[in-house]
Amino acid sequence: MTANLSNLLDKPPPPRGDGQRVLVVADDPGDSELLRTTLQLAGYRVGTAGTGAQGLDRLTGHGFDLAVWDAVLLSHLTRLPRAASRPAGPPVLFLTTCDSLHRLVPELGAGEQDYVTKPLRIAEVLARVDVLLRRRRPDGHTGPLRYGDLVLDDATCRARRGSRPLDLTPAEYRLLRHLLGNAGCVLSKEQIGRHVWGEFRAGEAIEKLVSRLRRKVDRDPGEPALIHTRRGFGYWLGGAA
Repeated sequence: MTANLSNLLDKPPPPRGDGQRVLVVADDPGDSELLRTTLQLAGYRVGTAGTGAQGLDRLTGHGFDLAVWDAVLLSHLTRLPRAASRPAGPPVLFLTTCDSLHRLVPELGAGEQDYVTKPLRIAEVLARVDVLLRRRRPDGHTGPLRYGDLVLDDATCRARRGSRPLDLTPAEYRLLRHLLGNAGCVLSKEQIGRHVWGEFRAGEAIEKLVSRLRRKVDRDPGEPALIHTRRGFGYWLGGAA
């Protein structure tokens, strides 16, 4: 009981917005209302659109900082990534089902884009929105990224755990950076492969990469493990499992 209470108290609060403008484009009124209410409560200013055409129209010249786009509206996605890839265009968080993911992945380029799967998990949506918007801030972040005794410095691409430096390869650093930026959220192998290499990689390649990273990050027996596996779903970074 005490351990469970401690874990809850140690869990970081969900990220909050600072008045950024988010456009929700979804054809399901229930999803649209859920996202609108949740994002508003989290500190964002939210606009909505019920079709892809309306979404594209609202994005033009309306100053949105991010678009949450339902992948059901796939007929408009061939135009959206090109607009989003321009410096002035907003990053895009796609909503998709697991069985439709293979249709969406070719649309995801190297720009500021990510996805979450349905049924929606609000904590995951808020975390991905926060990560995408953080990349858009002029300074990227206000200093080294931290999770407990784990520290990453994007300026030097170096990481340490406590006083122990972590000798990471570029791929290992990108993976650890992605896990830390989405702390508490399970990342699928597809998401990890696309983020680390910019393309799909076989599950075995990702398993080997995670295993190498885990040996470096969670090396000392006296340290609580930070990198965890949720079998059948993916990997996540957080406190004791």
